[in-house]
Amino acid sequence: MNTIDLFKPAQLKGVSTVDFHVTAKCSQACPYCWGPRRFRKTVDTENAQQIIARIKELGVRRIVFTGGDPLQRPDIMELIRYAKKTGLETALSTTGDLLTPVILEAISPYLDLISIPLDGSSEQINSKTKHPGHFSAILQSLEWLRSYPDVDVKICTPVTRHNLNHIPAIAQLVEDYALTTKARVFYNVFQAFPRAMFSVKWEKLIVTDEEFASLAQQIGPGHNIRINLLNHETLEKLYVMVFPDGSMIIPSGPEYLNFGPFREIQDFDHALNTSKFDSAKHLRHSRGWRKGAQAIGQVKNVSQRVL
Repeated sequence: MNTIDLFKPAQLKGVSTVDFHVTAKCSQACPYCWGPRRFRKTVDTENAQQIIARIKELGVRRIVFTGGDPLQRPDIMELIRYAKKTGLETALSTTGDLLTPVILEAISPYLDLISIPLDGSSEQINSKTKHPGHFSAILQSLEWLRSYPDVDVKICTPVTRHNLNHIPAIAQLVEDYALTTKARVFYNVFQAFPRAMFSVKWEKLIVTDEEFASLAQQIGPGHNIRINLLNHETLEKLYVMVFPDGSMIIPSGPEYLNFGPFREIQDFDHALNTSKFDSAKHLRHSRGWRKGAQAIGQVKNVSQRVL
């Protein structure tokens, strides 16, 4: 390292979004989940706020609070408010079954987007990968969210062998909902990715590339919402994460590459190059949703491009 480098501030160049997995606790046990598992010790509120502040200092535009389910963390509302006050765009990725009117009332002034999963168009299909009752909880959460039109809504469906034939019906459900709210609504359809921190019989879950590609034709054109189909290639080398213990993780294939405590990293270029992180793809992905931009959620489009 030369003298100039000593005074050069660290930057996360080419990264617009960091996913902060604030907890590994979750009310669900999704078989395709590749979030953190078995983290008994998590950073406390003060350290979490320091991580948030550093994310902003590094030039990142958006933070996604995720998990597990971040609503399992007692201080999540405090962290969201703190992130918004630092100037970050804020998103909450939650299982949705723990949402309440009290929680939404408290966080809505500080939240730009909420992301919730929907694995089926009925309780029967949804319960193949979620606990019974989750489908009804999501419908109730969507009902409450109508009262907060400034909070964008992203509905996500991981495509597995259990729901492959039901994606058009789920898309129709999402479109019907979008017509009843003033909020921007986005629908992301993911090809379940073979990565997890536990043993999984992927052959019973994963759909082929050909099966996933056929969904574009099955869903068809003419929708009033943006539907984004995200395949394995799109999802690879796309994410920069901070895990519950404060470590920076960049997933690559089935691996979780750990670059140590996020707050202590100075050479982010090394981490991004080592993991072969795809900055160009990441930035395209991030441009699909931008708070304050044109209301691109309400467009007629079925897209293979990322959101």
